[in-house]
Amino acid sequence: MRSVFTALSILLSVVIARGDGAVILHPNSFKGYMDRFNEGDEELYAGAIRNSNAWAFLRDNMPLFECPDKTLEEVYYFRWWTYRKHIKETPDGYIVTEFLPDVPWAGKDNSISCAAALHFYEGRWLREGRYLDDYAVFWLRKGGSVRSYSFWIADALWNRCLVSGDWGEVKELLPDLLANYHEWEKSHLGSEGLFWQIDDRDGMEMPIGDLNYKPAYRPTINSYMFAEARAIAHIADLAKERGLADEFRAKAAKIKQLVQERLWDKDARFFKVLSIRPGAKLASGRELIGYTPWYVNMLDPGFEEAWRQIMDTNGFHAPFGPTTAERRSPQFKLSYEGHECQWNGPSWPFSTSIMLTAMANLLDNYRQNAVTREDYLDLLEIYARSQHLKRDDGQIVPWIDEDLNPLTGDWMARTIMKRQGNGIRERGKDYNHSTFCDLIITGLVGLRPRPDDTVEVKPLAPEGTWNYFCLDNVRYHGHNLTIVYDKTGQHYGGGKGLRILADGKEIAKTGALSRITGLLPKR
Repeated sequence: MRSVFTALSILLSVVIARGDGAVILHPNSFKGYMDRFNEGDEELYAGAIRNSNAWAFLRDNMPLFECPDKTLEEVYYFRWWTYRKHIKETPDGYIVTEFLPDVPWAGKDNSISCAAALHFYEGRWLREGRYLDDYAVFWLRKGGSVRSYSFWIADALWNRCLVSGDWGEVKELLPDLLANYHEWEKSHLGSEGLFWQIDDRDGMEMPIGDLNYKPAYRPTINSYMFAEARAIAHIADLAKERGLADEFRAKAAKIKQLVQERLWDKDARFFKVLSIRPGAKLASGRELIGYTPWYVNMLDPGFEEAWRQIMDTNGFHAPFGPTTAERRSPQFKLSYEGHECQWNGPSWPFSTSIMLTAMANLLDNYRQNAVTREDYLDLLEIYARSQHLKRDDGQIVPWIDEDLNPLTGDWMARTIMKRQGNGIRERGKDYNHSTFCDLIITGLVGLRPRPDDTVEVKPLAPEGTWNYFCLDNVRYHGHNLTIVYDKTGQHYGGGKGLRILADGKEIAKTGALSRITGLLPKR
């Protein structure tokens, strides 16, 4: 009965061009998630879109997602529900915040650049573009403190354009992106030819090792600056500035070479931190940030063995999320004393989301036998399960906060601040410091944004694990995309296998859960 009803729904969607852009999934099927989130929420700090308007906003803006794993599905909608809380209207236009309450270390309008690139990566999938249009201009022209933390803004804007297909704003902002890069070179380019940063300004206070608040060449900042140089080269190509494009491709190539030569520990088979002190050696322990070069697709083949640590319980694997330092390290710690934010063991959604993006890139772009698609799904499911909180009355609710105890799932910073009796009330509640929806869209479902009219889907959902999934109502290059997998053809009633639809019409199909491409229709 379901398949007949679904087939009829598809037909009606195509014929009457339903206004929400969905072809297979109906938005009202997921309204219950939003109702439950609202009912269980104490709206302490309201943004531009209050809880009362959350469903209307998200119904019209977010891609729809359905799968057999209802925890993944619930958290997908929860993260859109929390993201819209952070859209803030200011005299400088719209911005996206990290914390809902004002925090003293924030910049203008309570903005913080630390996770701002992730705000663009996640928010690029919303249909309404004005929020991120304003946000980009805010950082570069309206007083945003763009270099307070490591911030790969050119890369974020470029990757946003890969979804929207609109290159106008990023070309206009090219002079500002150039100026920003040159300022990073003036202040943070070391004599080694690598960029340095202190852990705190990478958003990663108090890691293992003896480099707390000390300058070091880190896999993070150098991966980001590689991505910045590459993005500027791409934008310069669009602007037909060939000399500038060549210059920045050369900068990117140099960073890549030096990261591979200077930050790779051949014995530990891992990328590590290196102090800027003359004659310094690489740090002794492995940290999750060693996977960041794959986050930006920087590396040549030959370094994939590092990924054997991600599923190793002596490495980073834990029941409630990957640890920020390897568990075998003598300096690994899960402390409820001292500073509430520590990166010497706790699991941070910020680093988890970067690692999972890196892992998806590894699985898509490198030949290796260290990890599998099943491992990716396992880690993504752990990440989803970890985003919950057990209330005092025993009720378990979706929750995103600062950092977790990777062994118990306790939100550590929240617990520490409650015990100490200080801090801002529920400072980390609905914390916007990571991605999740983007991992579902680009990783699990596998929609890989491109600059041309080819739609490429490389799903990481393992063959034989799920019988169905659907991503619908995706605004992409001015078209509405639907990506649907139905193993038997009975769930959605549109045939077996993996299909891509653009504006309701099938543009590609394959019987296997594997890479597929199709061409967007001409407009």
